[in-house]
Amino acid sequence: MSELKTTYLGVELKNPLILGANNLVNNLDTLKKAEEAGIAAVVYRSLFEEQIQLEDFELSSRLEAYNERHAEMVSLFPNIEHGGPREYLFNLGKVKESLSIPVFASINAVYRETWEEYARLIEEVGVDGLELNFFAVPRDYDRSGHDIIEQQIDFLKAVKAAVKIPVSIKLSPFYTNILKTVRDLDKAGADGFVLFNRMFEPDIDIKTEKHISPWNLSTHNDSRLAIRYVGLLNGQVKGSIAAANGIYDGSDIIKMILAGADAVQCVSTFYHNGIGHAGKMLTEVKEWMERKGYQSLDAFRGKLASKSVNDPFVYKRAQYIDMILKSDKFLDSVL
Repeated sequence: MSELKTTYLGVELKNPLILGANNLVNNLDTLKKAEEAGIAAVVYRSLFEEQIQLEDFELSSRLEAYNERHAEMVSLFPNIEHGGPREYLFNLGKVKESLSIPVFASINAVYRETWEEYARLIEEVGVDGLELNFFAVPRDYDRSGHDIIEQQIDFLKAVKAAVKIPVSIKLSPFYTNILKTVRDLDKAGADGFVLFNRMFEPDIDIKTEKHISPWNLSTHNDSRLAIRYVGLLNGQVKGSIAAANGIYDGSDIIKMILAGADAVQCVSTFYHNGIGHAGKMLTEVKEWMERKGYQSLDAFRGKLASKSVNDPFVYKRAQYIDMILKSDKFLDSVL
């Protein structure tokens, strides 16, 4: 019988399939169905400091709109403060209490002090680990990429000093040298990495000439970027590696394990196929392992990583070299 157990961030999981951070986690019934379907762990949706700041500003603006409409009217309302992260922490606690599988939290803060504060508060809830969502849209033309990375390393060190639970980093691929960035974060104490974050991308409706906010679900082909960097990083860092983006079925999980991943995080496939699809994905992995004679994930984990294959360019090639060098012959064959 093939065994699907794996270890991620030092936490033993019954299989490598993790439900990534998304709005599905807001529904406890959905999470319980996910657990029943076989999902090994859940990443609760991210706590965004910028969202809390915006909500705080909107609340203050509404309460103070009529404060001094008349000379004697200093304030119509009592001094009410925004709840801050308390609602998030309350809901996170309910999720942790309701599930028997590991629950990881996720945060995206702005200031060093806030990263520390949120991390401490989340640890008190009793989660199994914490994911730092490090993506931010560049807004300063004069700030170098090096400065941004150094600040992120500082944030990681601050969080690691503040909590005892394992800490992973969810990264975007938009670094000049993602390999060095991961290695530097690994040396700074990161317990794991999620490759890669899927960003919100703005769009424009040309009929109405207005901005729109479309769904930004991944596609099957999106998994190839993670395969490249999982394959390059396997065996090169101490931290765990979780692959994300474009993982839709069991074959995608298998590919990531072959490249060297410890686990995978999935979201889009459950929006398309329902949360019960997790069971089918895991069955596909088991059946493949049994056909191949693999008793555990470790038996084939990293088998096709960069360090394990003879072709030194399989993960480093950026263009269709053969087609470029033989462009005339290629054109003749398609014309």
